[in-house]
Amino acid sequence: MDTVTRLFDFPYYQLEKYNLKEALVTKYGDKWVPTSTQEYIDKANTISRGLLRMGIKKDDKIAIISHNNRTEWNIADIGILQTGAQNVPVYPTISEEDFEYVLNHCGAIYCIVSNEELYQKINSVKGNLPNLKEIYSFEDVPGCKNWSDILELGKDDSNQQELEDIKKSVKTDDLATLIYTSGTTGRPKGVMLSHKNIVSNVLMSEERVPFEKGKSVGLSFLPVCHIYERMILYIYQYVGVSIYFAESIEKVSANIKEAKPYVITSVPRLIEKVYDAIIAKGSELTGIKKKLFFWAVELGHKYEPYGANGPWYEFKLKIARKLIFSKWKDGLGGEIGLIVNGSAAIQPRLVRVFTAAEINLMEGYGLTETSPVIAVNDMRNHGFKIGTVGKPLKGVEVKIAQDGEILTKSDSVMMGYYNDPEKTAEVMTNGYFHTGDIGEVDDEGFLKITDRKKEMFKTSGGKYIAPQLIENAMKQSRFIEQVMVVGEGEKMPAAIIQPDFAFVKSWAARKGISVSSNEDIANNKEVNDRIKQEVDEINKKFGHWEQVKRFELTPEAWSVEGGEMTPTLKLKRKAVKEKYKKLYDKIYGGDK
Repeated sequence: MDTVTRLFDFPYYQLEKYNLKEALVTKYGDKWVPTSTQEYIDKANTISRGLLRMGIKKDDKIAIISHNNRTEWNIADIGILQTGAQNVPVYPTISEEDFEYVLNHCGAIYCIVSNEELYQKINSVKGNLPNLKEIYSFEDVPGCKNWSDILELGKDDSNQQELEDIKKSVKTDDLATLIYTSGTTGRPKGVMLSHKNIVSNVLMSEERVPFEKGKSVGLSFLPVCHIYERMILYIYQYVGVSIYFAESIEKVSANIKEAKPYVITSVPRLIEKVYDAIIAKGSELTGIKKKLFFWAVELGHKYEPYGANGPWYEFKLKIARKLIFSKWKDGLGGEIGLIVNGSAAIQPRLVRVFTAAEINLMEGYGLTETSPVIAVNDMRNHGFKIGTVGKPLKGVEVKIAQDGEILTKSDSVMMGYYNDPEKTAEVMTNGYFHTGDIGEVDDEGFLKITDRKKEMFKTSGGKYIAPQLIENAMKQSRFIEQVMVVGEGEKMPAAIIQPDFAFVKSWAARKGISVSSNEDIANNKEVNDRIKQEVDEINKKFGHWEQVKRFELTPEAWSVEGGEMTPTLKLKRKAVKEKYKKLYDKIYGGDK
């Protein structure tokens, strides 16, 4: 097989080119259990045969909802797609009301969940899902059918020829999946992605990611229900990367040491946490060791690629790598060489320091509607520029509209929103997709994202504010974990800030300040004064009209479960503003 045109071609391509013993590896109990490329294909065919016997036909929808990434998900994915049906992955953290909406909207006939918690949620709304025939589970759940029942049904291979005929009939332009955007406002939209949409993105993106084909190891832990991680899994299959699935986000640090990956995909929040943990360990050192550690970190923050800082800097960096940064790599399994960042903008200082540590942190950019990658940095051929998301992929056209919005056109742009031609028409013009992001392309061809079009606002003085720019600058402070800039229609911008509670507690202990709870931190005058120093310093980078004049601290950590963040860890601005209305009114109450 020389060419891949449909998503289910990837395992067959891998079999022919690499034939891995450890294609997919999942941990059960305390043991990592590998599945070879051949076993992967055999089980996928078994699932397909079972589904055909259950009456699945072309364009039927099967939902998969899993709390963690696992071998079974990928087998089910290929098994579903080979029948001409569509896999509809759903975020496991959404509300029961949203589960009901998504499953009804797509008309899912079957639903596969990962565990009992998800089974109970789907079962509780099953009475409102007229299309749903049955729920299956990957794990053993009392009262729920197991996915092994489908495998058992497919053991008899007498209908394999029927399956082969169906596979041949699936075209590259056929719908492959519906992905429901997590959305910061309103109901989720079902993004229709064809086989060609995703396959083209895999083939274009693969050129930017340096792998030792057939030998590299990747660790997967971002939600596979999002197109970002899912597309990465197809890339891994295409280039023969052994995929280890982390047990959970919480166990990633332990799993990295066990799997020893060369590559992981991440989002800024997780990279920030890794960095903070490293700095916290460095802070515990004493004497010369501590001085050396922070000398290396400071050196890393000044890093420029391609030797731009000159030979003396490169000499010092070589020493820092040997004495300090090598230990960072050891803490991440010892083999880590590449972290691909997506979902949101990452602080340039983190890109600098990790890349200085020879852990290349490559920032990219894309959306669900673009399958997803539009642009990504690449260390090779001078394709890496800090503060940008890299150059657009070959085959992806990018242009900037008069109002600064990024428009894009390629084979990876979605078919449209499912059963919603009006919303589709709103974002498409002559084949160009309107991203909703504001950006610019520099004279070297690098794309830079400056803000979300919908998130920009005007103060009462008529001045435009780009909140993300200010927020990203503020999150570089160790005192600030999350921040939302507000002030639409008000006389000045302000901020609602979630402190980095762990760091503030350690800072307070060093200063002899008593704070026993998050609420104490939010209300403590000395903490507020110290964070004001940080805000005042950051304000110097911005125009007078953009500067945050007031702020309030929240006593809770923002999370997906708390409703402040989407499953891809973006701010739910409306939800945050509603939740902290009292703080908002406290900021602006006397100004109206």
